[in-house]
Amino acid sequence: MKSYYIIPIFVPHEGCPHDCVFCNQGKITGENKQDVNGPKNKIENSVNRDFVIKTVEEYLKTINTDSSVIEISFFGGTFTAIDIDKQRELLSVAKDYKEKGIIDYIRLSTRPDYIDDFILNHLKEHSVDIIELGVQSLDSEVLEKSGRGHGVEEVERASKLINDYGFILGHQIMIGLPGDSKEKDIYTAKMSIEMKPDICRIYPALTIKNTPMEDMYLKNIYKPYTLEEAINICEEIYNLYKKANIKVIRIGLQPTDNIAEGKDVIAGPFHPAFRELVESKSLNEKIYSIFSKNKGDIVIRINNRRISKLYAGKKMFFNELKDKVNSNSLNVILDDNIELNSVLIDINNELYKICI
Repeated sequence: MKSYYIIPIFVPHEGCPHDCVFCNQGKITGENKQDVNGPKNKIENSVNRDFVIKTVEEYLKTINTDSSVIEISFFGGTFTAIDIDKQRELLSVAKDYKEKGIIDYIRLSTRPDYIDDFILNHLKEHSVDIIELGVQSLDSEVLEKSGRGHGVEEVERASKLINDYGFILGHQIMIGLPGDSKEKDIYTAKMSIEMKPDICRIYPALTIKNTPMEDMYLKNIYKPYTLEEAINICEEIYNLYKKANIKVIRIGLQPTDNIAEGKDVIAGPFHPAFRELVESKSLNEKIYSIFSKNKGDIVIRINNRRISKLYAGKKMFFNELKDKVNSNSLNVILDDNIELNSVLIDINNELYKICI
């Protein structure tokens, strides 16, 4: 099986016409504006063709290209709102690498209200494969309170167009924004699923330094989810996407030097292994669901390389499982013959398989 590598090209804030209440792109991407700004304080003077080539070449030195799948990804800001000539300049570099067979995919992220036929034809010409939309919420009140500057209709229209043009469609949703609730988060996920994305990212909203949401938090206008609340909601949403055969490629914001407790995260459900917690809760609840219908001694067979899925968070959810069943009748066996994406549950000599 080939290893998958992403070469990230950060274009912080360039092209983005709005200041969403949760966003400080420089902090979130790990980019410092002082480092990337060129003459006259303009980011585009630094993020140019030469910058992309230099970044790609540096990454390629560390990758065995013969045994790898490689993707160039344009993150940050709103790529399709950048000046069209700047888009061509950056994308042409990625296209050259793709045509030479050096990289396999080109990805970008953008806003739903900056997608139309002209843009999509332009992206097709430059061999773009994956377009991720910053959906965040599909509740009109939440979108307004978050300063998104677009409505639900723009998301529906953009998603349909991207699917119609044959791109891989990604949705990025964010739970716990101003005006949010568990019910609205679940509604957003269900609405998103109806739009048929191929992939999805789920982010719990964090209160980051130097954002409008920090001011709202300090003034008690906004209350973020607790870690427990965020895990519970994300677990439910995660299972909805899995049931719909939509691949969830990330849960939780990527930790960086800045995105960490005691650094730029002021409040909110941050955890460096947030996805592990969500998946562990899901797995342990599925085990209990099987047990509750088939009382008896439980033997959990799991590959040693996947034990963290069972024991994440210092066995937080596994201990809950033990409390709900007679712990004397529960045993865990590490078995490297078990498939990595499976857990086998043996209850009274009846075998049940859980996919993870």
